[in-house]
This record gives sequence, structure tokens and C-alpha cells, in this order.
Amino acid sequence: MTLQRTLAAIAPLDPDAMAAARALHARLTKPAGSLGALEALSVQLAGLAAACPPPLPEPAAVAVFAGDHGVHARGVTPWPQEVTAQMVANFLAGGAVVNAFARQVGADVTVVDVGVATPLPDQPGLLSRNIRAGTRDLSSDQALTRDEVNEALTVGVQVAEALVDDGARALLTGDMGIANTTPAAALIAAFTGGSPEAVTGRGTGIDDATYARKVAVVTAALQRHHPDPEDPVGVLAAVGGLEHAALAGYILGGAARRVPVLLDGVIAGSAALAAAALAPDAVGAMVAGHRSAEPGASVALAHLGLTPLVDLGLRLGEGTGALLALPILRAAVRVLNEMATFEEAGVSGRNG
Repeated sequence: MTLQRTLAAIAPLDPDAMAAARALHARLTKPAGSLGALEALSVQLAGLAAACPPPLPEPAAVAVFAGDHGVHARGVTPWPQEVTAQMVANFLAGGAVVNAFARQVGADVTVVDVGVATPLPDQPGLLSRNIRAGTRDLSSDQALTRDEVNEALTVGVQVAEALVDDGARALLTGDMGIANTTPAAALIAAFTGGSPEAVTGRGTGIDDATYARKVAVVTAALQRHHPDPEDPVGVLAAVGGLEHAALAGYILGGAARRVPVLLDGVIAGSAALAAAALAPDAVGAMVAGHRSAEPGASVALAHLGLTPLVDLGLRLGEGTGALLALPILRAAVRVLNEMATFEEAGVSGRNG
């Protein structure tokens, strides 16, 4: 499906299915509202599926989009750029946290090279979709061209479609890219109007001097490009990354297929802002897996109106927070599918 057809296929949540889910909750053997946020989540998923009860979100698949960044040269991280490629190899070998968590919840892991600077050999489990060998330095140039952004968006859509066609009923976001929290901060500032200081975090644990340099780089990039949030492709081109753009397409692809998309951390949050700017109804497919320790993540989620399921102070990325939240997503749906009503169980309802 082309990007334009994908955008056209994204529709609002179904109000009749949501009303049916709320009515069913009122008949289940529990006090009304006693499952808190799980009830609202299950209603959202019923609306997304246009069915009550909604289908179980399994099997699940996490796609890890990997790319490098020209802004790395500005000293925004102490980690060498070649770590991106090395971690891709680690993912493919099954040795990263995302792999361990995916095994725990029975999710498949797909790794997508959308912009790694180091040439990667063909390997089982790797989708080679490299658009260019890393972005340009966003502090001195457009990070990407509009054509490169559209190509990355299309890659993301295609990955989502392929995973759903292969049976996935929940899509999880993952990412890898040394220095990728710098473009994420710039994207979040551009889409939300947040200040660079408010949206820029310490990423992999940088010291005060590196953090100050990172904030200055984000500030300079925004002043140079003046990205317009009404032009999301232009924002991604000015200050984005290839994995950010591909993740935005991936989110849109899931929304078009009416499959829940479980967001990971700050990279996913920045991509979700771009997806929502392209198709506002895509937010209906988004579920915030966790609240990243990166401050920009909370700014992005607040702008999207999303409440995270897990808050553990994580800041790793890879898809780890989304994977930890997956059992909660499944539990919300099982309530509507498997609980007995008061009538079925022979349990007396509340008087009055």
C-alpha cells in the first residue's frame, strides 16, 4: 500500500464497539471501574477493532529500526557510531535486552537497517532497507531530503503490513541508533513547542558538559530550520532520523490495519508525533507502553493524550518498555473475552 493510501485508510475508533465494551464492563463480575486504566484500554481496543470483545493482541511482533546520525560528530554522546552496527549484530544473535524480553512474552523480533552508516552483511532476520548511510548533521544542514523521508515512511508502512500479513495482531516499536535521542528531542520540540531544555535528556547517561552541548545543538538546529509542525514531512527532513521516519510509517501502517501499536520510549514518542501530524486518527491505534526517563517522552505523550502503562525509569530503547507492557495489553483484552457476567456466574449485582 502506498503512503497516501495508508493515510486514507486510517479511520476513527468505532463508537458503537466502544459503547458495547463499556456496557459489557458494567455487566462483568467486578465493581464498575475497578480495573482502572485497563478498562479504558480495552474500550479503546474494541473501538480500534470495531468489535466487542476485541481480538486478543497476539501474536505480537517488535520491529527494531536502526539508523545513524550525522549530528554524532557534534559530540552529543560518548558512544562511538560503530556501536549501532555492533548492536544490530547483537540483536540478530539474540543477545540484547530486547531479545530476552521478547522471548519472555513470545514476541517475534525483526531488525530493519534503514540507515546504518556501517555496511551490514546480509543475515537471517535482517531487513536491508538502507536509504542512506546515516543522516546529515541536523545542526548545519537538513538531516534528510523530503524524498528520503517519504522513502523511510514507506519502509515503515511496508514492514507493518508484512508483519500483519504474517499474522501479527500487535505491533511494538523498537529502535537503535547512537545519538538518536538528539533528533528525537528536536522533533518533540518542533511538534509540541516545548523548549530544548524541557525535551532534551541525557540519553545513554551523558555528563553535564555533553548534556549542555546536546541542548545547544538542538537549540541551534531549531533556530536554523524553523520546522513547521503543519508540515510533518518537512520537520522529519529538517531534524529527524531515518529510524524516526520509518517508525512513523510503521505506526501509520498499524493504524491503517487497525492493529494496536505499542510505543516504546522517547524515539517512538517523537515518531508518534510525526504520525499523528500526518493522520490524527492514528492516535487511536497507539498505546504508550511506558514512560521513559527521557523528559521529552513525557512531553510527547502529554501532547498525544496518552497515559503510559509502565513507569520504571527505563531509558534503554530497543523496544524493551513496550515488551514489558505487552502482558498488560493482553490482560485488558482478556477481561472482555473471558470474564463472566453477573448473569452467567449467578452473582448478585450491586443494589441501587
